[in-house]
Amino acid sequence: MDGITFGRASLFCTLLLWAFQVCSGAVTVKVTSKVEVLKGDTAKLPCTYTVSPPSSNTVVEWYIEEQGTRKRVAFTQGGQGKSDDGTLLSGRVTIGQDFTLTISSVQPSDELVFYCQVTAGPAGVGDAATMLKVFFAPEKPELTKPSSQAITAGETTSSEIGTCVTSNGHPQPRIIWFKDDQPLPEVKDRKEKTYMIPSVVKESSGLSTVKSTLYMQPTKADKDSVFKCTVEYSMPGDQIKQKMSDTITINLNYPSEKATFSLLNTSPVKEGDTVTMKCETDGNPQPEFDFTKDGKATSGQGSLLILKSVKRTDGGVYKCTATDFDNLEADLSGTITLTVNYIDPVSVSPAQPQVVILGDKVEWQCKTKASAGHTIQWKKGSEVLSQDGTLSLQNVSYDKAGEYMCVGAVPSVPGLTAQASVNLTVKGKPMIDTPAVEEVGKEGDMVTLKCSAYGSPAPQFTWKPSGKESVLLEGNKVVSTVTLQATAAVMKDGATCEVSNQYGTDSKTFVVSLKRAIDNSADRVLLSGNPVLKSADKQQGGSSGVVIAVVVCVLLLLLMVALIYFLNKKSKLPCSKKDKKEVASGEVNSDIVVEMKTDKANEEAGLLNKRPSPEQ
Repeated sequence: MDGITFGRASLFCTLLLWAFQVCSGAVTVKVTSKVEVLKGDTAKLPCTYTVSPPSSNTVVEWYIEEQGTRKRVAFTQGGQGKSDDGTLLSGRVTIGQDFTLTISSVQPSDELVFYCQVTAGPAGVGDAATMLKVFFAPEKPELTKPSSQAITAGETTSSEIGTCVTSNGHPQPRIIWFKDDQPLPEVKDRKEKTYMIPSVVKESSGLSTVKSTLYMQPTKADKDSVFKCTVEYSMPGDQIKQKMSDTITINLNYPSEKATFSLLNTSPVKEGDTVTMKCETDGNPQPEFDFTKDGKATSGQGSLLILKSVKRTDGGVYKCTATDFDNLEADLSGTITLTVNYIDPVSVSPAQPQVVILGDKVEWQCKTKASAGHTIQWKKGSEVLSQDGTLSLQNVSYDKAGEYMCVGAVPSVPGLTAQASVNLTVKGKPMIDTPAVEEVGKEGDMVTLKCSAYGSPAPQFTWKPSGKESVLLEGNKVVSTVTLQATAAVMKDGATCEVSNQYGTDSKTFVVSLKRAIDNSADRVLLSGNPVLKSADKQQGGSSGVVIAVVVCVLLLLLMVALIYFLNKKSKLPCSKKDKKEVASGEVNSDIVVEMKTDKANEEAGLLNKRPSPEQ
């Protein structure tokens, strides 16, 4: 048989076989091409099929593919689902009535291709594949620095910067390095200046631990660089997520190129301050430093020069010098010109305490010197009395006695001050303050009187009448307090306080009166038997009291005249026309009295005497 004949025969047989299959039937199986699930969760793999022509003897089986060979894990028999023993899914897999394969507690090792196979007798066999994908997020990456010594900038070989490790991820995660928030290209060639060495460990759980070590040849510009790493991993739904490590910096050694010498005090330096000066270079590590003042060596503490309780003599030119053996050609020095501000003690003339007689004058002079413009003020307490260094007091009174302070200050240097004080004593005869009026509820009550007097030497007190007395000093005044009985004599004449010393005497009388009683019904106040309005001033004999008394008298007089006139019209007066005539001629000697009373028992009646007019 030649080749052409054989070819035609083969084609004919193929067509016959296809025709036989079409006529005999077919099985169609449908599954989800990919199912995604987190480690530990439950996975469901659905499977549906169609058979043409329909068959009553249909078997559904689920297979996995291991190393190129299919192995059954579950099947249906007589309408019931069963699982196979001896597989990696035994005890965790079931098949439902809808032929869905359910896998509990999914593990990374379950990430396989699953086949749903349907056998339908004469209709034949059909299958379809499902890929099960398992995911698990790795732990936060840990970034560690090497335990070796510091890295030296400018070396020709790469040095280890750090190692980044992330554990227990699936699928295998990826580590990305960052320098100053910029990602570094992933380079594995060790001939490059910057490269990474990755490694992966497959754990018994099926999860992956990934490690990456970064190597570089850093320069001086990298002294402040910040390094970190992130782990990039996949999650269901084509999600790409990241977790970031903590940051590290490298301990980089590099030579010094310049030095700086700075004064750490932020305020102007004054005598008594602690001064701190710091010398440092732009290299690492810092070299040793030497210090001088005006060319003479002085000792420091490492990079610091500390001067405690400085004096004006500590001012001058300070210099620090450093030597870096990695760069001997560099000029590593700096200078500071230190100025120590000062103010001399204040001198006051006359310096001794001053004693003057009342009414005399006194004068002081105050001087000082300072490193800068300064002020001088004389003060007594918080009151500023002079700002030119001279304090002059004319016609000195007792209230001028006391302590005076001269204060010198340098406004440009906060806290730089000096001060001195002097004391003034004023001598003279005593002077009593104006006494206050004291009130008692009733005659015979006890009353306390206070007599305050200036005077130097301290005056002696005499009370008339006398009582229980106490004396104390209040500032520049001497105060005598006496408690005595408000007798009739005291109520009438008051109590006298007399003070005396070697320069003279003074006396004042204290008035003692009854407390006012208020008559609410009459809307007035009665004091010592005299009617006054409720709103009148308390001072006795005052002008307002006189005006009120006059107004009351006029009103009472008008009332009396109207009453007499009315009674006369009614002919009820016991007087005849002759009596009227006598009245008119002014021969009547008796007084007409009108008495005004209040409802309160403790008020006194007011009396008003007035002769009637001759026309009456």
